[in-house]
Amino acid sequence: MTIQAVDPKRLPRDLLYLADPSETLVELYLTRGHGLAAFQGDKVLGVLVWLDTRPGTREIVNLAVRPEEQNKGIGRALLEAALREAREANVLSIELGTGNSSIGQLALYQKCGFRIVGVDPDFFLRHYSEPIFENGIRCRDMVRLRCDLEG
Repeated sequence: MTIQAVDPKRLPRDLLYLADPSETLVELYLTRGHGLAAFQGDKVLGVLVWLDTRPGTREIVNLAVRPEEQNKGIGRALLEAALREAREANVLSIELGTGNSSIGQLALYQKCGFRIVGVDPDFFLRHYSEPIFENGIRCRDMVRLRCDLEG
């Protein structure tokens, strides 16, 4: 497997929509985002998109791995590549948000050094017209996490 920087507009939409079902939001952040993709040969196994938000801060807005490739370390490898690239660019912190129902993702982020810094109640009710369910739980709240890179 190799991980490479990719123009986010060229990332496979079916993969991006696994992590974010809002076509409108995905298209919006792809216009100013940066992308990484994990490849096996020519096949894209997983993707990560980040935005530069404030000075010294980035936000990961999409991380998705093909369902048949999940639980093989691809998401972790993409996160670690994004953290390495951010450190090299002297970024001070990386933020991200995920659903309250995203149990596996919450575990992965914390294993990679992210800490919970807040909750945006009813985020997914306000911003998504269709209900989202994961792990038998209605996705309602956005859990905000941050990884500080300084020091």
